[in-house]
Amino acid sequence: MAVTRNSFSEKQAKQQREMFTAFDPATTALLIVDMLKDFFDDGGAMVLEGGKALYPPHQKLLAAARAVGMPVLWLNQSLPPDDSLFEMRAVHCLAGSWGAEVVDELRVEAGDIIIPKRRYSGFFQTSLDLTLRERGIDTVIVTGVVTNICVRSTVHDAFFLRYKALVPEDLVMATSPQAQAVTLYDIDTHYGAVTSLDALLTVLQRRRSDG
Repeated sequence: MAVTRNSFSEKQAKQQREMFTAFDPATTALLIVDMLKDFFDDGGAMVLEGGKALYPPHQKLLAAARAVGMPVLWLNQSLPPDDSLFEMRAVHCLAGSWGAEVVDELRVEAGDIIIPKRRYSGFFQTSLDLTLRERGIDTVIVTGVVTNICVRSTVHDAFFLRYKALVPEDLVMATSPQAQAVTLYDIDTHYGAVTSLDALLTVLQRRRSDG
């Protein structure tokens, strides 16, 4: 599906990209959204087709982020059995269940921070904003699933709260290719900047080399 473009949005996207992609790892945090077994593993409640392709790029980014001391935060759907969200969505990610666990292929380390959430955005009625501000964070790299629901909602709220948001297109996946294209375009022109794993690694490797 072709994405309609306009000169105003393109100008804004160029300005954002130039400003955001030169991020400072010292004031940046990695937010990983819903990389949970219910969305990826066989037997999960809402498995995203092809989603396991996100594992290798996440492994690379996690290693690079941790090497420079960047905070890693897992924004995990964690729901009670009577949550009103189930009026719209299938029952999934019940608190304390197998399906609400981070996939085994991505290691949660002792210094990482887990933020349970009950709605799409990782910021909505959670401790995420306070946790970031306590650490002097002004920029967030948002990855995970799905681009057009929980990732998008988290990026929106990051923008509303005056964080700079970077979304690497090869570390997020939507419910369809069309949704991926439209959502990334909207993020890139109005809420943050769409980037890539390679671009992020370049900045992080430079930081590590500089000490």
